[in-house]
Amino acid sequence: MVTLTEFAAQKVREFMAAQGASEQEVGLRVGVRGGGCSGFQYALALDEQREGDHVFESQGIRVFVDSASLRYVDGSTVDYTENFMGAGFQVENPNVVASCGCGSSFRIADEEPSCGAAV
Repeated sequence: MVTLTEFAAQKVREFMAAQGASEQEVGLRVGVRGGGCSGFQYALALDEQREGDHVFESQGIRVFVDSASLRYVDGSTVDYTENFMGAGFQVENPNVVASCGCGSSFRIADEEPSCGAAV
């Protein structure tokens, strides 16, 4: 399961409204893709449900996770943060065992780091 904080859900609704999309048409897709020095990076986007997606509802927003990504993000909470360095979505992922210094890539248990990053 992937959940959203109340603030993240509010921001998703704002992005949907800006794109003229309704909550019945789209949701937040949470996935991973290969990349970064620790092996994986998060991929978040407004999207429509696809065949094979796991669908969760959190704070009234549908969250879509493809089967391949679920093992990497299961149990995660998506938040939205704003500070003097900028603003954006942040994923609190209990599966992460290592992340890189840049903070944008991660690794879970049973995965080899892509660049020799230490655990």
